[in-house]
Amino acid sequence: MRRSAAPKLGAYAALAGLGLLAALVLGQPLLVTMAVPFALVLVGGLILGDDPRLRASVELDRDRVLEGDEIVLELELWAVRGIPRLDVLVGVPDGLVVEGGRNPVSIRLEPREPQTVELRLRARRWGAYLVGDALLRGHDTLGVFRFDQALPRDRQLRVFPREEQLRKLLRPRDEVARRRGDGIEFSDIRPFAFGDQVTRVNWRATARRGELWVNDRHPERNSDIVLFLDTFTEARRDDVSTLDHALRAAATLARGYIGSRDRVGLVSFGGALRWLKPGTGEAQLYRICEALLDTQILLNYAWRDIAVVPARVLPPQSLVVALTPLLDERSVGALFDLRARGHDIAVIETSPVPYMDPGRTPAERLAFRLWRLRRDALRDRLRQGGVAVVEWQEGVPLAVGIEEAGAFRRHAFAGRG
Repeated sequence: MRRSAAPKLGAYAALAGLGLLAALVLGQPLLVTMAVPFALVLVGGLILGDDPRLRASVELDRDRVLEGDEIVLELELWAVRGIPRLDVLVGVPDGLVVEGGRNPVSIRLEPREPQTVELRLRARRWGAYLVGDALLRGHDTLGVFRFDQALPRDRQLRVFPREEQLRKLLRPRDEVARRRGDGIEFSDIRPFAFGDQVTRVNWRATARRGELWVNDRHPERNSDIVLFLDTFTEARRDDVSTLDHALRAAATLARGYIGSRDRVGLVSFGGALRWLKPGTGEAQLYRICEALLDTQILLNYAWRDIAVVPARVLPPQSLVVALTPLLDERSVGALFDLRARGHDIAVIETSPVPYMDPGRTPAERLAFRLWRLRRDALRDRLRQGGVAVVEWQEGVPLAVGIEEAGAFRRHAFAGRG
């Protein structure tokens, strides 16, 4: 710990010096007795003010949680020499709040006896955090010196978006792409063909029809799904934004599709272009969630053309689910470009309307209404191109938007048929 003089040291030194000087100048020995106590405190402080050799470490009970979960932070303290008063202040990043425990707190640390300061934190917002920084200030017995130590912020905490429960998911236009194969889900029965395995024979159908019939199954990989995350811009109010809702929706959809054995990829389209190739399984879900935590709004005015994404990232028969506030012309242009290239697209619009101020003056309210009319016209253009667009607002379950988009797509596909 770094030792420094407390304010008391300078004051006591000045009083002792003045008392001795006054005794010499005035020839009054009694003044020396007034200065002696201050001098003794200084001498005692010098003797007792050695470094207590404090050891401190921060531990978290877990390093991966969901929004709203609690985390226990423990600060372990141990010192060779006792510290009569130790002031502790633990740094808490924005996005985490203290639910239990005192911060800051002052404790007494006995020599060679470990002591733990515990805080219960609640993850209020998704994100990747570095925690563990703490400021420690110890005081000696006489209060002449103080000892300071700062702990680094070196503990990682990752807070994942909390997911919703979905009963239905949007399916690709060419769901007949669920080709028959060697999966585990039953598809249909058909006559036996050369090369079929005996284990696939449907003996009940065979006995009824008098010839060999076998079971067909859906393949393990059903469809390719690409989550298109628009990170060009966002609408924000206080600590809530359209990007927060988009990330929660992306996490929910990723888990739902991977749970259905689909291959899921991610394209983050904003200040920088990043992507994950479609994949399946828990490992892919983990990679997508990690990528979502690294998502942020980057101010960037250079055009990023979606055509730079490798073709294998956007398979021809894939369903592209776009999560966007439809605020930036570049992301809107990319959606029209993808549709022109034949991709099946559904748009979940994370509506920025609740975050906007409609204005106070008649001119401001008129401008707000015109802005909303332009957004309505944009949605109509997308729908005329065969793109399902649903406006999803804060407080509305994602399942409602999924059902609305599914109804539009069923109607559109039936009209084509």
